[in-house]
Amino acid sequence: MERAQEITGVGGIYAVLVEASNRPRYAFLVLQLVAEIADGRGQAGPFVAQGGVPVLLREWLCSQLLPMSAQPARRAALRARVAEGLKADLTGKPEFDAARIEVAVEEQVQAVGRANVSRAISDLVRAGLMTRHYAGYATNHKNRGGGRHAVYVVKPGVLALLRRPAPIRRLGAASSNPQGDLFAA
Repeated sequence: MERAQEITGVGGIYAVLVEASNRPRYAFLVLQLVAEIADGRGQAGPFVAQGGVPVLLREWLCSQLLPMSAQPARRAALRARVAEGLKADLTGKPEFDAARIEVAVEEQVQAVGRANVSRAISDLVRAGLMTRHYAGYATNHKNRGGGRHAVYVVKPGVLALLRRPAPIRRLGAASSNPQGDLFAA
């Protein structure tokens, strides 16, 4: 998108996302997280250190965004659907069955989270705010992405806007207390 070249502020980034994404706030949050962990060139991935352990970038993004989707009513409904789907495989022992259901629920939540992150990244690429490529080895089979991991690169202009520090407000004699001036008379 050519518009990505004329962005002058964070509001401009958001305006571009509104045009390119069905979920611009989510995409903006993903962009902010990628920019936060990107190196000086704007490149993030394929691995991120989480507690000293390397984690795939997409998995890390998903784990960072999970608290946003924590809605007890929806999680309970998902748990009920998963329990119904596993009914034939359950043992009848509540302690074992509950653990198995929780594992299946977490797998489902992670899968949905990864899909949401991938969709947001695709929106960001379509908007021209970042690029995506893959690192690792390529294998020649039906799943052409096998063995390769995503690397996201935030465009330099966008990265500069997201990392720009807030302006320092200089307090002078005339504006030491601007609110007090409202009532001075």
